Amino acid sequence: MTTTAKPSKLIKGATGDWEIVVGMEIHAQITSHSKLFSSASTSFGGDQNSHVTLVDAAMPGMLPVINEECVKQAIRTGLGLKAKINHRSVFDRKNYFYPDLPQGYQISQFKDPIVGEGEVIVDVSASEQIIVGIERLHLEQDAGKSLHDQSPTESFVDLNRSGVALMEIVSRPDIRSAEEARAYVTKLRTILRYLGTCDGNMEEGSLRADVNVSVRRPGEPLGTRCEIKNVNSIRFIGQAVDVEARRQIAIIEDGGKIDQETRLFDPGKGETRSMRSKEEAHDYRYFPDPDLLPLEFDQAFVDELAKGLPELPDDKRSRFIADYGLPAYDAGVLVMERESADYFEAVARGRDAKLAANWVINELFGRLNKEGKTIAASPVSSQQLGAIVELISAGTISGKIAKDLFEIVWSEGGDPHAIVEQRGMKQVTDTGAIEKAVDEIIAANPEKVEQAKAKPTMLGWFVGQVMKQTGGKANPEAVNTLLKQKLGI
Repeated sequence: MTTTAKPSKLIKGATGDWEIVVGMEIHAQITSHSKLFSSASTSFGGDQNSHVTLVDAAMPGMLPVINEECVKQAIRTGLGLKAKINHRSVFDRKNYFYPDLPQGYQISQFKDPIVGEGEVIVDVSASEQIIVGIERLHLEQDAGKSLHDQSPTESFVDLNRSGVALMEIVSRPDIRSAEEARAYVTKLRTILRYLGTCDGNMEEGSLRADVNVSVRRPGEPLGTRCEIKNVNSIRFIGQAVDVEARRQIAIIEDGGKIDQETRLFDPGKGETRSMRSKEEAHDYRYFPDPDLLPLEFDQAFVDELAKGLPELPDDKRSRFIADYGLPAYDAGVLVMERESADYFEAVARGRDAKLAANWVINELFGRLNKEGKTIAASPVSSQQLGAIVELISAGTISGKIAKDLFEIVWSEGGDPHAIVEQRGMKQVTDTGAIEKAVDEIIAANPEKVEQAKAKPTMLGWFVGQVMKQTGGKANPEAVNTLLKQKLGI
């Protein structure tokens, strides 16, 4: 893994070029019914303090009990990141005071995490791929939530989130631009969703990023980093990287130095602001949690979990290219979400896969995006879209008629085959009928005929007229062929 940026990734400052260096700590809420050390519900949106046990509230004498499903989910994630699974890990107490942290410490993992080094292959663009190293993945509890907008004079604490299981996924500083940062989080989120280990809903706080940003002259040692806490959207992550890098460059070029600190990104103002000076590990006074034994399991336990893993996005993308003959870009778009990939496969099975991909990506995804719907809420099922693809492949309908048919199915539902029959939407392939229309258009427009003979691009005008006369049902290939014959082009 090279640590120098491509010239295109460098930022121009007043005194020369600068390189951005980014590492990330992603906090991913584990998909589980109960919390890491208690039986309280993890469901989102409950009444304040309704998903809290005595353990979560840190009542005296309450002891944590590890949730086995959360351990399994962490191992599955490690396997999905091609990472080393540590058969022995230790839970530590990370000591700090915060009003919504009832214990006065967070149960986390420090020296001995459950997952070690791995990697994520990131498609930054259609032509650029990078590898981002994973340093570690560890288990920890989430804190509660302080509410400052309920009263003008008091703050309130909601402990529903307190004790919810998190995976902290720490990357190496291998990211060199805002674009790469966005692509990395997008890819990691896709992997987690495929695995079913985190739902990735950033708007609900179940995936949050701490973004470490520093700058340096190309080829120089790493600069002093600042950590931007709790960025909760992929767009904001990109903005925060750019804004913070430019802030640091301006300070250094003015003769100042960067203080290592924790900052917050304000998307409204488009700036980062200081939150606190950055703590080091010794400030947290880590020590092994005396209430929890080391977490130990054997390779057989890991192997059993590995057997149940789904096909992951990189493997699925490779298969789509090999089995369906799709371009790499199309395959990449289709595997972004597991549901989209499954939908495409249902449409493509036994049909023209390239045509199916075009219809899923351009027509279906385009319409879903326009209406703000997910693939799960699509009014057009994979069976219905598959039928439309069949009708096009068979020459029963043209591409233009297919768009009209798609609109009918989207708005009204129904079986595409039946709709084509009932509404007389079949493409006219009878060359006799098409020839009649062609002859009539040519006879009625002698001037245009002369123009077309001199300038063959005029052919498009004739095609349009014939299609208009046939209600858009004439086979476009047959129209083109006949016109070229008749006009001698």
